[in-house]
Amino acid sequence: MRDVYAVAWRRRVAAAALAAALVGCAMPPEKSGEAAPSAAPCPQGVPAGTRCLRGRDSAGAHYLIAVPAQWSGVLVVHAHGGPLLGEPRAERADEDLKRWAVTLKAGHAWAGSVFRQGGVAVRSAAEDSERVRRIFVEHVARPRRTILHGQSWGANVAAKAAEMYAAPGMKSPYDALLLSSGVLAGGTRSYDVRLDLRVVYQYLCRNHPRPDEPQYPLWQGLPKEATLTRAELAARVNECLGIGTPPARRSADQAQRLRTITNVIRIPESSVVAHLAWATWHFQDIAFNRTGGRNPFSNDGVRYVGSDDDAALNAGVLRYRADPQAVAALAADTDLTGRIGVPVLTVHGVRDAVAFVELESAFAQTMAAGGSAERLVQTFTDDDEHSYLSDAVYATLFAALLDWVDTGAKPTPAAIAQRCKTLEPQYGAGCRFLPHYRPAPLESRVPPRRAP
Repeated sequence: MRDVYAVAWRRRVAAAALAAALVGCAMPPEKSGEAAPSAAPCPQGVPAGTRCLRGRDSAGAHYLIAVPAQWSGVLVVHAHGGPLLGEPRAERADEDLKRWAVTLKAGHAWAGSVFRQGGVAVRSAAEDSERVRRIFVEHVARPRRTILHGQSWGANVAAKAAEMYAAPGMKSPYDALLLSSGVLAGGTRSYDVRLDLRVVYQYLCRNHPRPDEPQYPLWQGLPKEATLTRAELAARVNECLGIGTPPARRSADQAQRLRTITNVIRIPESSVVAHLAWATWHFQDIAFNRTGGRNPFSNDGVRYVGSDDDAALNAGVLRYRADPQAVAALAADTDLTGRIGVPVLTVHGVRDAVAFVELESAFAQTMAAGGSAERLVQTFTDDDEHSYLSDAVYATLFAALLDWVDTGAKPTPAAIAQRCKTLEPQYGAGCRFLPHYRPAPLESRVPPRRAP
């Protein structure tokens, strides 16, 4: 098996050399209409000899490009996670490149946009990702292969970009898609758990908002003019649940309320504050910047289970019914059709508490509905991490995708797991693939909603 991989690698290297020799004569350059990037220092932590270029595109998005000293001819366009709120920072691209330096270690170039605007805006982020690819092709080099990689919320962005630019029957600028730890059920389904958290938390704690503060519908996140800070929210959570206090020093009431949250919402206590923050400021962004002040979320008819008194809980939580126009607006921006015309490879830690692994089950259903099931391979790892699994995992997935594109042979999860072990001597330990794992339906983790 090692010999097969070695032969495949030699063939790719030869193909890259040939492609590099023919760049500029085989095809006319792709015109982006964008200004050329400027040479700039690379962030610390990337391989020696890497060449970095920076710029800001015509839509205002900052971007960073990095090319390793020994380039394979492969470009990886990276869609980052988040989404971030507020004014985008150019430094965000440095953070992403350092985290994903394995791309450069594998010999591939990397290009990442910071996205032109903060907030839950998927289509515009997809456009920004495609724009940085065009800048690379016009002003740096024409790659022999291009992989679009989306991480976390960026997986939603990358999948949307693939539907926009690489649908079946289109001349695709991308050869393949890698989606890691993806939020892949679209905004109309992926965020239901956070509304559930808001209503259950408020039922138990009654401090977000407090009784003496202006009352507002919880799907709104916060009133537009609110000044609550993240530190203040964390203090309220600690006040009610004892998070931030050693378990032995929590009161009996705090421990019981926290146990109810973790049992009913099915998240570990370590992720409660983060999910509650997303259900505050991200919901505020969605309500006021994406849906015209209307409600895209519903818990009407949802039955919550796992508390000491489910009847009282279900009678006491606040209930909301989604506005159809708001649902349609959020769906148009964030939901997926599954119409993707290139190979798609996903990876997800099975105990990911940020983006539940059951989201992959929803994505598989979406790909099947869009006629793309044969172009999807899903892999899973024995991890509770979300932001990064291991160098060996991602190097393996890049290699498997490139072989799939070059040979047409669809990889299996078992072959990917075996291949990862062969790359550990080069990239370090970290191969924890579970080739036989299949996620349960999303509805088994998050109660389904009634149609608006």
